[in-house]
Amino acid sequence: MDNNIDYQTLIDELRAQSAIDLIALAFVQTSQLDYVLKWQYASGNINNRYKRVVLQSGKGIAGLVYKSGKPMYIKDITDNIITDLYNYPIVVSEDLKRLVAFPIFEGQQDKVKGVILLGNRDTKTSELKDYQHVYTLFLKQISASGFNGVSW
Repeated sequence: MDNNIDYQTLIDELRAQSAIDLIALAFVQTSQLDYVLKWQYASGNINNRYKRVVLQSGKGIAGLVYKSGKPMYIKDITDNIITDLYNYPIVVSEDLKRLVAFPIFEGQQDKVKGVILLGNRDTKTSELKDYQHVYTLFLKQISASGFNGVSW
């Protein structure tokens, strides 16, 4: 994570310019013996429960994107993970119905440093292209810090 970037202001501005209900950022942190991901920034959140979520690699939205290094797009939560919502705490706490999560890579390396989640509370608001556009704008803003993104 680059401390020279005001992530909160950046995601607030991106959300204000789009039809996206929630933009959240999770970054990798070292734990006692492993790495964990924590949602550290959110814009459009309906509560602050996201701050208490700590995910292991491969667990939850951020953990799966971190482990695979690939984006995750869920067009309708009820069609995809309704029986397993316990393992997706941000989906439950923010009442998300549609989302996409993209990995954030450090520099030209293939090492994932974080995850950006873009979500909506209904299934009719944003399409994949809308999410990709916001993700592209996000990457442009942080590109000076040595981060880059992933393409579909």
